[in-house]
Amino acid sequence: MNDFHINRRLFLRTATASLALSAMGAYGLDLVHPAKPLHVGLIGAGWYGKSDLFRLMQVAPVNVVAVCDVDKNMLKEAGGLIMQRSKQSKPPVLYGDYRKMLADHQLDIVLIGTPDHWHALTAMEAMKSGAHVYVQKPISVDVLEGEAMVAAARKYNRTVQVGTQRKSTPHLMDAKKNIVDAGLLGKISHVEMCCYYHMRNTSNPPLQTVPDYLDYEMWTGPAPLRPYDGIPHVRWWRAFMEYGNGIMGDMCVHMLDTVRWMLHLGWPNRITSEGGIYSDKTAKSNIADTQTAVFEYNDLNCVWQHRSWGAPADEDYPWAFVLYGDKGTLKASTMRYDFIPMDKNTKTIHQDVVFEKENYPEDLKEKDIELNAAPATRLHMLNFLQAIEQKRRPVADIEEGHISTASCILANLAMKTGRPLRYDPVSRTIIDDAEATALLQRPYRAPWQRPVIG
Repeated sequence: MNDFHINRRLFLRTATASLALSAMGAYGLDLVHPAKPLHVGLIGAGWYGKSDLFRLMQVAPVNVVAVCDVDKNMLKEAGGLIMQRSKQSKPPVLYGDYRKMLADHQLDIVLIGTPDHWHALTAMEAMKSGAHVYVQKPISVDVLEGEAMVAAARKYNRTVQVGTQRKSTPHLMDAKKNIVDAGLLGKISHVEMCCYYHMRNTSNPPLQTVPDYLDYEMWTGPAPLRPYDGIPHVRWWRAFMEYGNGIMGDMCVHMLDTVRWMLHLGWPNRITSEGGIYSDKTAKSNIADTQTAVFEYNDLNCVWQHRSWGAPADEDYPWAFVLYGDKGTLKASTMRYDFIPMDKNTKTIHQDVVFEKENYPEDLKEKDIELNAAPATRLHMLNFLQAIEQKRRPVADIEEGHISTASCILANLAMKTGRPLRYDPVSRTIIDDAEATALLQRPYRAPWQRPVIG
């Protein structure tokens, strides 16, 4: 691993807005230029994998050594885009198997943008190879995968940042510091979280022949092999529990993680959940279109609700969280926040998301980019790099990502079993529930082997 520092001048491109400047101060980013570009590899060259890589390229000198994807067309496109956006003289080496990529190169950082069912194996192999890892959320498809990932990070002494970049979102950092931590809400005794996006796929595509440019066997890996009915990695996989954990694992993980960060919460005491497919029973998708979950803490319930149909409860906050205190309420999302005090003589406070279109005009040309998330991801990458340099845990350390991920998975298991669940992270069991404990790990498809804990 290179001894490296982050260039302050490079970072200042991200910090023209006052909230971003405040975020810079919160992270203490006052660093110098790295001696050598970081050697970086990407596993999973789809939409968000490339997006994460491009954000890293914007804030630190990197040499993208290798890229891996099972879709040859996507892989070739990623290689071309990297050369267009970088100053490196050699194109990245392209791979269809992450194991060969990791064996061929000594990488400083590996970014993982695969579907959820591949996160554990790829991340742990990357750590074992000596790389620090940036892995997308949710970190795993079952609870014991997550436990194994945390154990691997500690065993190999690797820095692992999870892509829960709400913790690096300037306006949410401002809300935590100036609203929550400043005590403006008073005693917080209730939290609501929600997602009302119509994001559940409702199509029924016919069975098809696997195209010659896609290694569908490798794409499926340890997960169950579904009959092929279209390119799975263009978000079609999100429709199936075989590869993820539904809207709970995709969207609640962000909001729960942010709430836990803001309120300094750890593992829930107990989790209950109800829901299912209530609205649309005709589609192939097997994820719940309606679900409620309660994450219970001492004197505090964090309640999640999602519906992939109907209207949102608040049109300004369709994917959001609300903190209720005895002195005021904080509504917050990826796009804004509003503080509403109980005292009518106290002013309300509003902040909008920070955009950096003028500083990063290349963002405007990037296909499918989430412009509102780009500044947060840049800050998240900088926090990751600083944590590597200072040999400390990043803001979205793998253990925090595991708690948020596992809590959402446990909510799905509570819905499946129809009873409350209490998870013990020490014994890695559901307390007094052998049947639910058996569900903490999914079977792997041969010849893939489950990761070993410890």
